[in-house]
Amino acid sequence: MTLSLSMILIDQTVVSVALPTIQRELHVTETGLQWIVNAYLLAIAAFVAVGGRIGDMYGNDRVFKLGASVFVLSSVACGLAGSESILLVARAVEGLGAALMIPATGAIVLNAFAPQERGQAMGIYAGVSMIFLALGPLVGGVLTQDVSWRAVFWINVPIGAVMLVVAHITVPHSEPLEGARIDWPGLLTVVPGLTLAVLGLMQSQTWGWGSAKTIGCLAVGLLLLVVFALIELRQEQPLIQLRLFRNHNFSGDAFVLFCVEFALIGLTVFGAVWVQSVLGFSPIQAGLTLLPLTLPLLFVAPLIGRVYDRVGPRFIVTIGCALVGAALFWSAAVLDKVSYGWLVPGYLAMGVGIGMVMSPTNTDALNTAPPKDRGEASGVIQTLRQVGGSVGLAIMGTIVASVQQDHVNSFIAANPADATQVEQVLKAPTAATSANTSPGVLNAVHDAVTAATSTSYWVAGAVLMGAALAAFALLRHIQASDAPAPVHSASMPAPRGAHASVSQA
Repeated sequence: MTLSLSMILIDQTVVSVALPTIQRELHVTETGLQWIVNAYLLAIAAFVAVGGRIGDMYGNDRVFKLGASVFVLSSVACGLAGSESILLVARAVEGLGAALMIPATGAIVLNAFAPQERGQAMGIYAGVSMIFLALGPLVGGVLTQDVSWRAVFWINVPIGAVMLVVAHITVPHSEPLEGARIDWPGLLTVVPGLTLAVLGLMQSQTWGWGSAKTIGCLAVGLLLLVVFALIELRQEQPLIQLRLFRNHNFSGDAFVLFCVEFALIGLTVFGAVWVQSVLGFSPIQAGLTLLPLTLPLLFVAPLIGRVYDRVGPRFIVTIGCALVGAALFWSAAVLDKVSYGWLVPGYLAMGVGIGMVMSPTNTDALNTAPPKDRGEASGVIQTLRQVGGSVGLAIMGTIVASVQQDHVNSFIAANPADATQVEQVLKAPTAATSANTSPGVLNAVHDAVTAATSTSYWVAGAVLMGAALAAFALLRHIQASDAPAPVHSASMPAPRGAHASVSQA
């Protein structure tokens, strides 16, 4: 389960360092670059709950292997893509494969351990996965620079093949749950609702906020999501169990995870672009820049899992969120120094803070749910995480584009003769060292990109400070009193994504 989640998470960030290269070779637009990341996130967010229900209907082992196969084949399609549109469709299908795999992982790990061991177990599970998430830019940089940006996707083929073999050997067969069915009204409202809302946010930088298309997408998307919530509260077998949010701890954990994904996706995408376009780093160097963030995770996540078992989530998560928020504020404040050394302290603090947040919140969210609802809880948490990343990228992408364009417009207004050169540099920022480009134009573009990226960090930091307040207000130390889930029989339906018995797990 850790291997599968790690592969899914690394695919969120592995592509970030390759974006400038993809932009040059496939002539991708600025908005298209963000969609390369967000098509994957949005597909996971929209279908991860559906994946859990399909697992109930047909057996988790079968659906897990189906999802892995879809993931691997779509990764091949990404690597072979010859145009922006083909790459975006392949990325969306890749996200669909991931959505079929995700629901089983958390619940199976949690139910395999006694309550007093869950924090440490989930610390390893979440910590290893987060390390791969943070290592994504480095892996992407090595492959992009030494092989090809296409290898960023092809690397999933051998990993996925190994994962399928291991799953065939180790994952026990699970029988379908009697009476399980798909919540079609929920499915037909949440998928278009999320898609239209995110589409409106992301395309607002192209269409304009006052555009009828932007307003229409946002209005219809939000309306469908409201209808979805009303439907789910009345369903016997809802696609997403919204009643779980009546528990303050679960609501607090879900909100914190949403905010963390919201904030960090901007760092991995726009930060990777900034170090290449402004500092002139190679793809490998760009990937290495996040090592100060990655290394603390390796040590902090398992340790914090044990601390959570003793003291609960409140103070750990509050301090962790505040630390990440402060580190983002630091990064935003020093970005205009155009020196990587100034960013290192912030990245180190971020790594410690993330390690303090991810394991306790994931564990606590599932601990607060009754055993029969843990699969539902895992699906809700994963949905909120992916929605957070998708919405975060859309909103911060809009902010970055707006701030950058304002700075560029001001420069062009004062230097109209340089307009063509400015556009050329923006289309291929890493090639901006051309002797034909004037230093004034390069400086202006670099200032614009720096100001825009810095603004996104300020926003991300504010979001994390809000998460810290929510954690302090909502989270409490709740002892998990239930034993690991027993062997499930026909009279005792397993929670979604948790069909395996303790001994089998």
